[in-house]
Amino acid sequence: MAPPRLQRITVAVDGSEFAQRALDLAADLAVRYSGALEIVAVAPLVPVYVASTEPWVPTEVPETEVARYRAVIDAAVASAEKAGVTSVTGLCLEGAIVDELLNHIDANPPDLLVLGSRGLSAAKRLLLGSVSDAVAHHVKCPVLLVKSPDVATKPRSRS
Repeated sequence: MAPPRLQRITVAVDGSEFAQRALDLAADLAVRYSGALEIVAVAPLVPVYVASTEPWVPTEVPETEVARYRAVIDAAVASAEKAGVTSVTGLCLEGAIVDELLNHIDANPPDLLVLGSRGLSAAKRLLLGSVSDAVAHHVKCPVLLVKSPDVATKPRSRS
C-alpha cells in the first residue's frame, strides 16, 4: 500500500482552542509529510436579528473583524513556522463562513482539510449551525475533525 499523499494541507482557524489544536495537528502532518500548509480564516458576515423582522446581513464585514482575523492568521502562520513547517501561507477571506470555505476548497483542493470540531459558542451554534459539520459534509477532499482531549466521549451505557 502506498503511503498517504499529503502534499497540500489546508487548516481553517478562527482563534478558538479547537482551531489551535487543529493547527497544531495540521502543522505536525505538514512537517511529517513535507507538505505545504495553507491556513485559512474567514472574517464572518454576522446576521443582525431585530425583533419581529427578518435577519439582516450586512454586505461588508466590519474592518475590526477583518483586522482580528488577519491577526489570527498572522499568529497561526508564525506558530506553524515555529513548528517547523517550511512552506506555509495564510489567507483571510471575508463573508459567509461556510460558503467562503467551500468556494475556496473547491477552487484550491487540498489533499487534506483539517478543522476544529467546534469554534463557536453553544448559542451561536444553535443559530448558525456547526461550520465544521457543514463544511465536512460538502467538500470532496478528506477531512480531519480535531476534537479537544477534554471533550472526551464517554462510553454509552447499554441498557
